[in-house]
Order: sequence, then structure tokens, then C-alpha cells
Amino acid sequence: MSDTTNGQKESIDKSSESLDVAPITEDAVFGKITEDGPNYRNVGWIGTTALMMKTQFGLGVLAMPGILDTLGMIPGVICICAVAAITTWSNYIVGAFKLRHPEVYGIDDAGALMFGRVGREVCGFVVCLYWIFCMGSGLLSTSIGLNAVSAHGTCTAVFVAVAAIVSFAVGSVRTLGEIKWVAWIGLGCVFTAVMIVTIAVGIQDRPTTAPQGGIWVSDYKLVGRPSFDKAVSAVSSIIFAYCGTPGFFPIAAEMRDPSQYNRPLLLCQGGVTAVYLIVGIVMYYYCGSYVASPALGSAGPLIKKVAYGISLPGLVVSSIVVLHFSSKYIFVRILRGSDHLVSNSITHWVTWLGCTLATTIAAYLIASGIPIFGDLVSLIGALLGTFMSFQPMGCMWLYDNWASGRDRPTVKWRILVFWSVLVIVLGFFLMISGTYGSVLSIIASSKAASGSSAWSCVDNSNS
Repeated sequence: MSDTTNGQKESIDKSSESLDVAPITEDAVFGKITEDGPNYRNVGWIGTTALMMKTQFGLGVLAMPGILDTLGMIPGVICICAVAAITTWSNYIVGAFKLRHPEVYGIDDAGALMFGRVGREVCGFVVCLYWIFCMGSGLLSTSIGLNAVSAHGTCTAVFVAVAAIVSFAVGSVRTLGEIKWVAWIGLGCVFTAVMIVTIAVGIQDRPTTAPQGGIWVSDYKLVGRPSFDKAVSAVSSIIFAYCGTPGFFPIAAEMRDPSQYNRPLLLCQGGVTAVYLIVGIVMYYYCGSYVASPALGSAGPLIKKVAYGISLPGLVVSSIVVLHFSSKYIFVRILRGSDHLVSNSITHWVTWLGCTLATTIAAYLIASGIPIFGDLVSLIGALLGTFMSFQPMGCMWLYDNWASGRDRPTVKWRILVFWSVLVIVLGFFLMISGTYGSVLSIIASSKAASGSSAWSCVDNSNS
């Protein structure tokens, strides 16, 4: 055993991760893994938990109180739990599909198995576009944080550019095993900031945007009466908060032992759902319709600065992780089957840095072109999130189980067939209707005299 491998094993001992897995020298996706290049199969289940939770937990939690304001407390909680259940099943299917088909790296490979070349190209294009849009929302939220902390120290477009540069620098690290520590930092920062604001809104007299005279009583609603377009737009925002599903493919592909996938999955989904519900309910209960979007601005100027200051690393990490996902997809697609994929050659580095740079530029253009946080989150969830987190997973279960159960169908098989078809149909309905509602909201927001326009220098932290 080499010194490098021994060093890796000692590191694993210290992190309390499993040592039952022999060093990996050959992978169905990456080919031969040697000491002369990056080790893409070096993430244990603890690191996987951090990556999963940072993929799911971040920007979405900032929209939860506003979602409850639109739908009402009770329908909102029901919708959050329903989306959590569906996406937990979808994420489980990702792990099961990877174990059955080790050659699968991303959702495009799954699409190719099920639908051939057309499936590969459609899924590949959508997932790449999805991650770029997610990075754009991360850059936008980072600019909001920089504006809040600096009291609008410079043009917002400059802050977006700064966030893009930092994300490019860190996101260009080549393996998930090397950036999992960034996920831990990001997760801790966002969680701490959100908890500070949640506690602050509970002890303050009233939201700063509420009328300051007289007795304050929160105007929260148990049941809302939104229009159809506003309701589906709110549901789309919930989907965005849970639609890290396509990121679970590359995470599983870089796990040291993919058979341990379900453990971090359940920790991730359970923890994220609990935080979403606590933050959403508490903030909305105390702030009512005066809750800010993003939610970190709900407890007054001082707490707003403190919360954004703490959360800034986490907001940047959100961009870093999705930048890595989108760039790695393109990179693997270009160099797969080539020795350059796992080497330190010039071709390897030029291709990798070219992918990260192109993704960063595209995300910057999106963040600057749609500068309204809530609308961008809703559009991503509706147009791309459902298509990445609902329909393919229903098809994946049918692909693996339809033939084996058709001859002698059991009750369990029939129920799961019905469930898979339901997820597919529901995904298409939410994608079409949610996109319609999101587009109407973007048009309305653009017409409003809020000062938020494409490539604007106006302070975007005063929502």
C-alpha cells in the first residue's frame, strides 16, 4: 500500500468514517484512478452528508416565510411536507439507480439508458442550465448580503461580479472530496444566520416594515386565498428549496462507498425539512405579511447586517457547489474515456478551467438580468427544478422495475407503479403551471417602481 493511500486511511480514521472499503483503483465513470491525478472517489458518508445538506439547504430557506404568507400557514406546511416526501423518494431512487448502473455519473447518463441519445441530450442540457440558474441565484443572494453589510457600499452589479470571481476561484477545485470542508462552513454559516433572525423576530416588538404606531398584532393567515398563478409560484419556490436532486448523482458517483448513500440522505432530508418548517412558521407567525424576501432582512437593520455578515460565506458556498456540479458535468462529458480525465495534463486543466469560467460568466449574466430574488427562485423551481427532481426519477423506477414485476404483479409493485406515474404527471403539471405563474410574477415585478432592473446599481437588500 502506498504512502498516499496510508495517509488517506489515517485521515478516514480521524473522521470516524468507514474503513471497510478497499482503495479504489478503477471506476466505471472515471476509469483508472492513480496517484498521478485527482482521486474522484474519495468522499465518505460524513462528507456526503455535508455536501447533500449544502446542496439542499441554503437559498431555499430564505423564501419559506414568504411562501407561507402566500399560501397560508396550514396549506404552506402541508405543501412543504408533500414536496419533502416526494423529493426524498426521488433522491432515494438516485442512489438505487447508481448502485444498479455504476456507469451512471449524471442525470444525462440515466436519460441515455432510458431514452437513448435524445434522453441524454435533453437531460444534459436541462441539468446544465439548471445549475447555471442556481448559481445565478446564489450570486444574487450574495450581492444582497454584501449590500446589507456594507450599507450599499457600491454598485450592486459590482457585488455580483465580486461574488462570481470568488465562486470561480474556489469552485475550480477539482474534486468534491477536496471541497467538502467548504460545504461544512457554508452549512454552518447559513444555519447560524437563519437561527439568529428567527430568534430575533420572536423577541422584537414588531417587524421594522410594519406600522410603528399603536398596538401591533401579526396579520398571519392560517389559510391564504392566493390567485392560481401566485399559488403555483409559491409551490415552485418550495420545489426549488428541495430540488438539489440532480446534484445527488455526482455526489453518489464520488462516494467512497455508494452503498452507504441512504444514511446521509435521510439525515439530510430530515434535518433540512425540520429547519424549513421551524424557520418558516416562526418568522411568518411573528412577521405576518411584513416578512422580508429574502428572509434575513426581517428583524431590523442591525440584525439584518449581523445575519448577512454571518451568512455571507454560506451564500458564496451555494454558488461554489453548484458551479462545481455544472462544470464537472461538462468536463466529464468532454473528457470521458480519455486519459486526460484523471491526469494532470495541460488538456485536463485547460478543459476544467474553461468549463468553470464559462459557467461563471453565464451565471453572472443571469444574476444581473433577473435581479429579483423571489421571482428568480420561483422560475428555477418551476421550469427546471421539477423536471430534474420529479419526472426522471419516476421513469427511473419504472425502467428498473417494470419488466420484473409485470408478469407477476404484487400489491407493492402496483402501488409503486401508480406512485411513479403520479410523480411524473405531477411534475409536468407543476412545471407548466409554475412557469406560467413565475413569468407573470417577473413581468409584474419588472413593471413595479421598485428600482430593481437588469444590471442595476440600486440597493437590492431592502425587500
